[in-house]
Amino acid sequence: MNLFDIIGPVMVGPSSSHTAGAVKIGRVARKLLGEPVQNAKVYVHGSFLATGKGHGTDRALIAGLLGMQVDDSGIPESFAAAERAGMSFAIEGIDLGDAHPNSVKLCLEGVSGKRLEMVAASVGGGQIRVQELDGQSAEFGGDYPTVIVHNVDQPGCVTEVTALLAHSSVNIAAMQLYRASRGGDAVMVIECDREVPEVILTCLEQMNGIRKVTYLTMD
Repeated sequence: MNLFDIIGPVMVGPSSSHTAGAVKIGRVARKLLGEPVQNAKVYVHGSFLATGKGHGTDRALIAGLLGMQVDDSGIPESFAAAERAGMSFAIEGIDLGDAHPNSVKLCLEGVSGKRLEMVAASVGGGQIRVQELDGQSAEFGGDYPTVIVHNVDQPGCVTEVTALLAHSSVNIAAMQLYRASRGGDAVMVIECDREVPEVILTCLEQMNGIRKVTYLTMD
């Protein structure tokens, strides 16, 4: 535990979970999309839905999608900033079942037409957990450079991916594996100790059995 786990982040309030966490969710989603957001459909669940407007959760999520940091003084005016940036958005309620009460589902379209769907939760103190990405299970906090590999569940795929990272001197901090069914769709979530070079990401995309590579940079 560090000091920020106790006192929370430096932020625009009023709430570390409903405001700062919401900004971080939006910001991480924008980074994963890899380009400015042109259209966003935002579905808020549980406490985010019940008390979100009073805590500024709606404005915080849009601020994050615009790339703002949690301490940006422009967060309360994010709706107007989105209009100036040409980003359209809609915010609605949703029931995500037994998801964390501070959860949101984001359906994003970028300026080039690229799409991304993400479910994430604000778990307190400004920290978040991404729980689903493009319809597949995931579990990471957005605090490390993270490679998300969508692949066919076939022998050797995990070894090839981790070997390529090792040969590039990229150390793996944490790794989770998910699959829908044996031999079906699978996902690797790999949190790294340093940024992954662009050339390595390109090599990953070209590997046999790899369907999609999404990257979260800390830059």
